[in-house]
Amino acid sequence: MGHSDDLCNIEGNGDGRGNNGASGAPSTSAASSSAYKLFCRETSFHQMMGGGKAADVILWRRRRVSFGIIVAATVAWIIFEYSELPFLSVSSDVLLILIVLLFLRANYAAFRKKQLPALPELVLSEEMVNHAAASFRVKMNYMLLMAHDITLGKDFKLFFKVVIVLWLLSVIGSVISFFTLAYIGTIIFITVPALYNKFEDHLDRYAGKIHRQFSRHYKIVDESISRLPRSISKDKEL
Repeated sequence: MGHSDDLCNIEGNGDGRGNNGASGAPSTSAASSSAYKLFCRETSFHQMMGGGKAADVILWRRRRVSFGIIVAATVAWIIFEYSELPFLSVSSDVLLILIVLLFLRANYAAFRKKQLPALPELVLSEEMVNHAAASFRVKMNYMLLMAHDITLGKDFKLFFKVVIVLWLLSVIGSVISFFTLAYIGTIIFITVPALYNKFEDHLDRYAGKIHRQFSRHYKIVDESISRLPRSISKDKEL
């Protein structure tokens, strides 16, 4: 047990496994001496979110864009939840109207001999694609490692987390629709990180207390489960 004990111990070396050995002791002591941080981060929350334009939007550094996402998500949720229109038809109609309007606008500008404003080129660079592929590879390998540990019964803590998450998703999915769940997820994704970034110190302090309590109780349960096979084998010998 305890192979995937903590997400903090996972290093992104490509195979999803952490680096063990002599170098593990100093890093552990350094981590224990520092203050507890959610998500086991060593950088600022803005850098952990990517540090780019997307992070600025999520953390409300671009208030107009962030507010626009909330408005667009709310309008889309109302349309799909209460009008009962099929998602594919509405999406196709919206894209069709948009393409027709842009096409007519471009031809009208050419007929009036007006210069349209230059549109930004949307090009995926090779570096961006390689970085996304490498990040996806590390995450997939870590998920496969988690599945491997759960299948072999190595990590009770990881098994408990996965069971709780899947059970909660099952309960939530039976109560609300997919569009409502997607809408709630969008609102949470655009508001909770900003609130955490604002009250970071207070939340990290309380999260550290909860983490220590949970670790203490988990250690008791883990030791109790580790004794079960020994007691059963002794009873069989008697």
